[in-house]
Amino acid sequence: MEEVEIAPGDKSNPVKSFIAGGVGGMCNVLVGYPLDTIKVRLQTMPTPLPGQPPRYKGVIDCTARIFRQDGLRGFYRGISAPLLGVTPIYAVDFAVYAAGKRLFQTDDHIKLTYPQIFVAGALAGVCSALVTVPSDRIKVLLQTQTVSSGPLLYNGTMDTAAKLYRQGGIRSLFKGTCACILRDSPTGFYFVTYEFLQELARNKSKTGQISTASTILSGGTAGIVFWTLAVPFDVLKSRLQSAPEGTYKHGIRSVFRKLMATEGPKALFRGILPILLRAFPSTAAVFFGVELTNDLLKA
Repeated sequence: MEEVEIAPGDKSNPVKSFIAGGVGGMCNVLVGYPLDTIKVRLQTMPTPLPGQPPRYKGVIDCTARIFRQDGLRGFYRGISAPLLGVTPIYAVDFAVYAAGKRLFQTDDHIKLTYPQIFVAGALAGVCSALVTVPSDRIKVLLQTQTVSSGPLLYNGTMDTAAKLYRQGGIRSLFKGTCACILRDSPTGFYFVTYEFLQELARNKSKTGQISTASTILSGGTAGIVFWTLAVPFDVLKSRLQSAPEGTYKHGIRSVFRKLMATEGPKALFRGILPILLRAFPSTAAVFFGVELTNDLLKA
């Protein structure tokens, strides 16, 4: 079984990884949020009636309409929810990943196999998904409401959270939990891709050090791999979390059945272009932030 050497010390330290992951998550949101808004709008637009055009013709049309209707603020509507949420989400993700690697390491210099890295990453994905749900639910609701459709139902993160709690309690805030776990299930591939490319860069380096450019390339590529696998589940999650209460009685299963019956398999990949356009820079920003923080914590 092929093995990869994980740099010793801090990268497998759950506490330092918790801090570094939080910084990386904030970098992710700041870089990728506008394209995330476009993605959610495309994924949740209603099926047009016979003879009527779709609400958005594609990424460019969606971008132009958001700007015309809401200006630049429209691309960042709801950003406070993920900004508040990403710190614990990515912190948990990287802390659990580090803890998972520790389970396979008897000392800091042991070489891990890629299956071991996959297991640690998959565990991290499941744990972080459980933390993600409330902020994801709030984000989707804020992103999908528009000024042109009438008075806004939700006015910011705290207002949305309060209204959801009044409507359905904690259960309403955690609507879409199963869908989030399925969406984040490819996290094992995310970390395997990153570690594999970083190991290649380390082996090619004369000094054994990895450059910032290599980290950005490895992180961005890992993001593309992850999102290519996660898109169908992300579509189902967005539909479920943006729908009024009672629309889908059996959760993600009902969303899937209705989607297949009315729009077909192509609908599972709606919004894939902005997702992949966002995946590279936003995920590169995550790993850049993580590695930079790790280096600062070692200083």
